[in-house]
Amino acid sequence: MSFDLNKKVIIVTGGASGIGKHVVQKLMEANARPVVADLNVTTEDQQEGALCVQCNVTDPNSVQAMVQTVVDTYGKVDGLVNNAGINKPRLLVDVKGEHPEYELDLKTLDQMFAVNVKGLFLCAQAVARQLIPQKQGVIVNMSSESGKEGSQGQSAYSATKGACDSFTRSWAKELGKYNVRVVAVAPGIMEATGLRTPAYNEALAYTRGVKPEELSTDYSKQVPLGRDGKLDEVGNLVTFLVSDEASYITGTTYNISGGKSRG
Repeated sequence: MSFDLNKKVIIVTGGASGIGKHVVQKLMEANARPVVADLNVTTEDQQEGALCVQCNVTDPNSVQAMVQTVVDTYGKVDGLVNNAGINKPRLLVDVKGEHPEYELDLKTLDQMFAVNVKGLFLCAQAVARQLIPQKQGVIVNMSSESGKEGSQGQSAYSATKGACDSFTRSWAKELGKYNVRVVAVAPGIMEATGLRTPAYNEALAYTRGVKPEELSTDYSKQVPLGRDGKLDEVGNLVTFLVSDEASYITGTTYNISGGKSRG
């Protein structure tokens, strides 16, 4: 990427692993100052040169403390990548009755909405309070193609990403007058992140009516481009969206799915 982000301070929630880690790397390559806000880091540690701040996105006090640490360190915040999220495959009804633990219940529903919706809101609100007086900044929400298409066995996760898209459109209309942009990125089938555990695969396979080893990896039948997406490609898109090159883009969700979903 040829963008020079000119030391912009960008908070990346869930930035210690998966897509978030690749976003952090790409932001650093573009001369930004990314901050890794993650439950699994220690405050003031470094992740390949990026400042780490421990944060539980579901806890308003933790979110406020994280943002204040960033402001105290750099004197400002220029943007947020709302990336932290969880996904637990569950069926609405376990018709077979063989694995009731894979039927959606209130505890699992609450967990996903706490991180993916409540956490999204808390972080966006805390950062927006910094961006509005500056009259500049950008919030990038990490959505998913499932938020538009739906996904078998992942209805709750899909619902949280639908909320993400709606937040994005509404917040863009609210914050535009302050020169603050809000956009979303919706990845489709991506390369393995290291976060996809055997337990996740077992649950997903059951909700799809197959064995774990039968989960499809033949992307040529699912993706027009014939391959999975690369995590760096998501990082490149996010880097563009936080740059001044994207200064007239707000209120929309960018699909990055190789043509698999409609967008």
